[in-house]
Amino acid sequence: MFLKKVSLILATALLAFSLTGCGGGDKKEEKKAPAADKPIKIGVTAGPHAEIMDNVKKLAEKQGLKIEVVEFNDFVTPNVALNQGELFANSMQHAPYLAATLKKEPSFKLKECFKTVIFPMAVYSTKVKKGETIPDGATVAIPNDPSNGGRALLMLDNAGLIKVKDKTNSVTALTDVVENKHNFKFQELDAAGIPRSIKDVTIACINVNYALPAGLNPLKDAIIVEGADNPYVNIFVTTEKNFNDPRIKQIEKVYRSEENKKFIIDHFKGSILSAW
Repeated sequence: MFLKKVSLILATALLAFSLTGCGGGDKKEEKKAPAADKPIKIGVTAGPHAEIMDNVKKLAEKQGLKIEVVEFNDFVTPNVALNQGELFANSMQHAPYLAATLKKEPSFKLKECFKTVIFPMAVYSTKVKKGETIPDGATVAIPNDPSNGGRALLMLDNAGLIKVKDKTNSVTALTDVVENKHNFKFQELDAAGIPRSIKDVTIACINVNYALPAGLNPLKDAIIVEGADNPYVNIFVTTEKNFNDPRIKQIEKVYRSEENKKFIIDHFKGSILSAW
């Protein structure tokens, strides 16, 4: 009888110990789990993309979604950071640029989520006024990345200044220029740095997200403005892994809300258009 009582006490103690151990394990797992309110990182380029996303951040916080806006000074790094998992998504490029990036970096697993805004590229000059003829032999600054460089060349083609091989090719290169009757001398420069070089060239093709911070408005200061029917609509991008994350739809709803649309219209005075 005594042995039975001892056995029963030991069994009870072992059971209690095992249950306590399981409980401790659950607590450890809870500590490892990510916080539900941890901000998601969204990459943007300096200028309008950053300003719009800052407004999206404010609107999203009202719905309980926290966003950390990570600002970059070039177009290349945000896609690299996104592919490496350092970002949840980015909002800084148009569809042809993403296509060119994926062609160059086939290992990148990035996908378009939704369309955001249209930033018209334009031609600016400190030497030529609107309505004046651009002189022969003029020095022309264009972005040095394939997509935006091609965009600049297509804009010049549409303006009748040059002719390119294929107007449907969004990554048209200087080697695709088939007619340059004005003998323009092209300088391929980093897109972000072109506004600083505007005085060193005759004309400069500048993306609006870099023009506005430099005090250049395409509606007021440009001598040539890209048409509204261009294919360079900006997009919100994430990885294939994050594509079906419910927070993507939540961000889309906030970004494409009437509140954000009004902000874009009022803040940029019509120089940036919503894509919805």
